Amino acid sequence: MKKMYKYLSILVAISMVTMGCEEDLNVPIEGQIAGNSVPLNSTFIETQVVSAYALLDGFRPDTGNAIASSPSNWTYGGVTSDNAYKGSEPNDAAVITPIEFGNTTSVNGYLDGKWKALYEGVARTNITLLSIAQGRESGDLSEAEANQAEGEMRFLRAHYHFDAKQIWNNIPYITEDITESTTNVGVDSWSAIEADFQYAVDNLNEDPTRTGGATKAAAQAYLAKTHLFQSDYAAAKPLLDAVINSGKHSLNGRFRDNFDLATENSPEAIFSIQYSVGDGTPQDRNGNWGDILQFHHRGPVSSCCGFYQPSQNLVNAFKTDASGLPLLDTFNATDVTNDESVAASDPFTPYTGQLDPRLDWTVARRGIPFLGYGEFAGVAWVRDPSNGGPYNQIKQVFSAAERDNASSTAAWTPAVNGLNTNIIRYAQVLLWRAEVAVDEGDLAKALSLVNEVRNRAALPDNVVRFDNGVPAANYNVQPYSTFPDAAFALKAVKFETRLELALEGHRYFDLVRWGDAVQVMNAYLDAEKTKRVHLQAAPGFTETSNYFAIPQAIIDLSGGLIEQNPGY
Repeated sequence: MKKMYKYLSILVAISMVTMGCEEDLNVPIEGQIAGNSVPLNSTFIETQVVSAYALLDGFRPDTGNAIASSPSNWTYGGVTSDNAYKGSEPNDAAVITPIEFGNTTSVNGYLDGKWKALYEGVARTNITLLSIAQGRESGDLSEAEANQAEGEMRFLRAHYHFDAKQIWNNIPYITEDITESTTNVGVDSWSAIEADFQYAVDNLNEDPTRTGGATKAAAQAYLAKTHLFQSDYAAAKPLLDAVINSGKHSLNGRFRDNFDLATENSPEAIFSIQYSVGDGTPQDRNGNWGDILQFHHRGPVSSCCGFYQPSQNLVNAFKTDASGLPLLDTFNATDVTNDESVAASDPFTPYTGQLDPRLDWTVARRGIPFLGYGEFAGVAWVRDPSNGGPYNQIKQVFSAAERDNASSTAAWTPAVNGLNTNIIRYAQVLLWRAEVAVDEGDLAKALSLVNEVRNRAALPDNVVRFDNGVPAANYNVQPYSTFPDAAFALKAVKFETRLELALEGHRYFDLVRWGDAVQVMNAYLDAEKTKRVHLQAAPGFTETSNYFAIPQAIIDLSGGLIEQNPGY
């Protein structure tokens, strides 16, 4: 069975462990299991390991909001960025609007839900680590079993904390030995994240022990990402080289294969959240509930809900010049033609200028074939074009050929689906390594790595075509011939990162770690306010916007040990 993270099967294991009364903070309190209560063997530990993986989808089994805590971070990393608007109608899920504006408050319900889901995941890893320690000590677990299980749990614990770190920065790092009377709030959480990922690097197998499970390469890539977020390029370099040279991962020939059910867990997938539908769970609870709002409000795919609409700025970024290269500085000077002011019954001619074909595997736009459903109908399939523009996203949408296998027939919307969410894929590793190469002055290496990604985009299989085989647009993407200097190289790497990973939830976090968020987002708003009326209320981005407001409920539960981020 594809989905390994089961809710129903883990409840017994969770109930066996004593949790602290401050449930929402999710700090395990005196969580030892009595030696005579259960056999701490590999069978029982496996149940607990599965329970810790279960929270990767952000779906808490009580009152959790799977959309607010979606691991794709389409709100915090996507809507907050220059890649997308909130979409839908202005008053629909209005709680997302301040997230889009980079102007959140401590009582934002989405942020509260995300925090609780992540620290529920932390709690489950810590519970399991306590059991592993006891099983190791008693001899119920072999050393190899204990090392592998601990490696997976410390990988997951670092993942949950990393996600919290990139959203809030000022977070507590909760370990299995934290009790009600002690705290490590205020410690260097980056060092703690590094230590957990390093243990995973040292102890995980090269091949996963379960579908989608953590591996040595996944730990190396994630540890490298941790260093990159601290601008420690020297520490990231050998880890990225190890992943590249491992022979375990490579680019898929077809860009779309990263987002199709039939090609999930491919060599490009380094770490992905696993989903499934049709497995008998009520309402297909193991499906991807976190991304359902992203689906189209009208048309053949779904009847809900029209959020996370690609920005005109993002669409413009896919324009190319006569040499097939991005317009790094002038891409937003003119707009790719859209049908926002064209009635659905009137003829429309799509943009005839040159484009990177990845655009039409990322953004649904009128007149272009759309995953086997026919040509996208534009504003006719958009909920409120005046608010969110004329486009919809594609990457999280199942194709017509996969609809029967990928979409739910048990849930209230077919948008609940079994498509995995990529957390790290190999193309990212190549672009991270290119970033490192620029930092150390090896522009030839950076050029080669960026071109490896661009050459994949240029393959014939990545051209979107009409049924008669004719290309759907004027596609032209080519490799760079040279990087003349470091400034140009860095700009090219950042731009390529945006194009390749667009709408995968990374953009805003990248802007923050590069130190570009305030400048880029305010320039974006200056232009977009002339196109999207709702953005006229955005106050503008400041350094405070780099991190989100910590939920006041969490601060209160901690008794003030957790402090609010500066500026809020």
